[in-house]
Amino acid sequence: MALDFLQIREQVRQLGENAPLREQRLQELRQQTCMLLESNAHRIEELRLKVQDVVRSHDPSLRCALPVSEALDDRFPQPDLPPQTTVLAADGSQIAPDRHAEVEYGLTNVGVIRMVYGSDAPPETTAFTRLFYDEDLYTSTGMMSDALLALRRDLNERTMLARQAAQATPPVITFTDGLMEIYASKELVGEESSEFQKSLAEYLDVLFQMQSLGVITAGYVDKPGTNLVVRLLEVAITPEAEFSEIKKRHPLRGVYDIDLYYPLLGAGERSPVFAVQSPSSKVYTGPLSLHFFYLNVGRPGRAWLARVEIPAWVAENPRMLDDLHAVLIHQCRVMGSRPYPYLLHRAHETALVSLQEKEQITAMIALELRRRGVKVGEQSSKQAAKELSSRARYEG
Repeated sequence: MALDFLQIREQVRQLGENAPLREQRLQELRQQTCMLLESNAHRIEELRLKVQDVVRSHDPSLRCALPVSEALDDRFPQPDLPPQTTVLAADGSQIAPDRHAEVEYGLTNVGVIRMVYGSDAPPETTAFTRLFYDEDLYTSTGMMSDALLALRRDLNERTMLARQAAQATPPVITFTDGLMEIYASKELVGEESSEFQKSLAEYLDVLFQMQSLGVITAGYVDKPGTNLVVRLLEVAITPEAEFSEIKKRHPLRGVYDIDLYYPLLGAGERSPVFAVQSPSSKVYTGPLSLHFFYLNVGRPGRAWLARVEIPAWVAENPRMLDDLHAVLIHQCRVMGSRPYPYLLHRAHETALVSLQEKEQITAMIALELRRRGVKVGEQSSKQAAKELSSRARYEG
C-alpha cells in the first residue's frame, strides 16, 4: 500500500475540526469585502489614480483590476445573438520529450473548430500537428523543456486562429481556453528565455493581425481563482502613509473575485469590464492592453462564473462586447448542466493525444529508423518496471 491512510485519517480529522471556524472567518471576510465593493463602486477615477500612484512609487509589480468606466458592481444582461457570426475555437495538447522512451521526440497538436451562426452547415474541425525531433529538441541549455514546448503550443493555437479568421466571413469571434496573456515560466532560462521573447513578439503580431481584421478574440477561464478585484479593494483601503508596505498588506486574503460576483450576477449577466494592471501592461499596450469581465454562464438557481479576457479593441467596442457576451452564453448553454463553451470542448477533443496514439507515434518513428538502418534506443529499465507493475495491477 503506497499511502498510510491511518496518518491521512488523523490529518483529515484535524482539518475537519478547524474547518467550521475557518469557514466562519472567511464568510465574515467575504461579507466585509462585498460591502467594500459597494462602497467603492463609483470611485472609478479615484481608484485609478490610487493604483497608478502605488505602481509608480512603491510596487511596480502590483497585479490588480483597474476600473475603466463602469461601476464596480454594475451588471449587464445577456444581449441578443448576432444574426450571423463565424465562431472559431482552438485548444492544444503536447507530448513532451521522454528520455525513458525508445526514441525521444516532442509533439504539439492544435485542434481548431469553426461554426457559423445563421448557417445550417455543421461545425468543421481541423488539426495541426508538429513533430519535434533531433536538433529541434535542443537549445543551448540542453533538451527542450516542457515549458518551452507548451509555449510553442500556445503560440500555434493563436496563429492557427488568426489564419482561419483571415479566411472566414466576418464578423468573426475566436476564443481559446485560459489566459490571453502568455508569460515566461521560471523554467525558461538562457536560450529558452530568448525563445520566449521571440514567441511573445510573434504573438503580439498575431493580435495586431486580428485587430486589423476586426476579429473579436477572447480567452475563457473556467472556475477562475483570481483576486484582481479584491486586490484593488485592498489598495482602496490602504492609507497613503502605508503604501510602502503594500506588498505585505493582504487584509482580504482568502477572498476571491467570484465571492463578490456570485451574489451579484444573475444567469446570463456579465460584470463590468476591468483593465489588468500588471508588469505585462508594458508589453500589452494600446489596442492590445488586457481587460476582463466575469460572466455568469449558469442557469437560474445554479450560477457558474467564468472570467473572460479580452484586448482593448474589444473592450472599447460595445457591439463586439455584446456579441461575445451573447455567443459565450449560448455556447455554454449547449453543454447543459455543466456550462462550458461547446466549441472549446470540441477543440479539446480534437487536440487531445491519447496514450494509444502516443504509443503509435513512438512505434512509427522506431520503425522508420530501423527501416533506414538506424539503431533505436531501448526503453529504460525504470519505465519498463513501471509498465509491468501497472499491467500487473490492472490484470489482477
